[in-house]
Amino acid sequence: MTFPSLHQDRAHAPIFIVGCARSGNTLLYHTLLSTGTFANYRGEPAVFDLIAPKFGSLASQPTRERMMEVWLQSRMFRISGLDGDAIREKIVRHCRSRGDFLRTVMDEIAHSQGLSRWAVWGPDNLLCMKEIKTEIPDALFIHIMRDGRDVATSLAREGWIQAFPWDRDQRMLVAALHWRWKVEYGRTAGRELGSDYMEARYEDLILRRELTLNRVGSFIRQALDHNRIDQNPIGTLCTPNSTFHEEIAEHRFQPIERWRRHLSARELETIEIAIAPLLQELGYSLNSPTGKAGIRQRIAQVLYPRFCDTKRWLKFHTVFGRMTSLQRLHLND
Repeated sequence: MTFPSLHQDRAHAPIFIVGCARSGNTLLYHTLLSTGTFANYRGEPAVFDLIAPKFGSLASQPTRERMMEVWLQSRMFRISGLDGDAIREKIVRHCRSRGDFLRTVMDEIAHSQGLSRWAVWGPDNLLCMKEIKTEIPDALFIHIMRDGRDVATSLAREGWIQAFPWDRDQRMLVAALHWRWKVEYGRTAGRELGSDYMEARYEDLILRRELTLNRVGSFIRQALDHNRIDQNPIGTLCTPNSTFHEEIAEHRFQPIERWRRHLSARELETIEIAIAPLLQELGYSLNSPTGKAGIRQRIAQVLYPRFCDTKRWLKFHTVFGRMTSLQRLHLND
């Protein structure tokens, strides 16, 4: 399926910033907010990856009423600044899909701030791009990617990606395989979006910011004022959203090629064997020529991507997925 581009609406189209966790989603999002031209919403409106699996279709009014009962108790609502009764009535009366819900909420936030455009971020929106595009046809997607070795280093420290019990000594490898799976999934889906999808590298946003933001601005048909961004920094532009807090405290924050300082030679070799083709395809140089994977690594390279595919399917198509989504909604309280 290929989606047509709605070029006439591009200058007003909503922006979705997507990418594997720890890849710079929040940094790019806060950079856009710092221009002062996008609705300042400091949260992740997880509509397609949390609300959708829990409630399914919003075509019926009873379903919309149940969904709003939950949403109005969440942090997603509390930080919106919206009047609960007013937005509830608007959603219950007029919303017919997840896309309607997200557009209505974000339009209201933008209008309350005297603005007409909004962007959202969320790593798991990467897994829902086709669904988002179907329900919000003018949506534009920016897929931000980062060196998988740095992403794995950060994910492993956070403990967000869990290895199977027999792979607990392979946390770096498992995190790297998660990065590979998610980036490849996003790039495959992005190709179907045609000119409404672009890719950017985290390292370019740091080292070649002006050039990168000019590319982004051209893509979304909006000039991004570099001076205003510097004068009115928001969120992570003031304080990095880093796993490595000690670097910030000791004034030695360096997020690029952090893997050189934190990975052992063995960990680095294991990771590079597993993700070398994608690293090189994205323009990252390898530390050394890759060798051959051992039997455990070969099994992991087959097992974990299939596990991720299965987990995604269960989330969006089973009762278990709906229950998990409800728990995560309440965790946002």
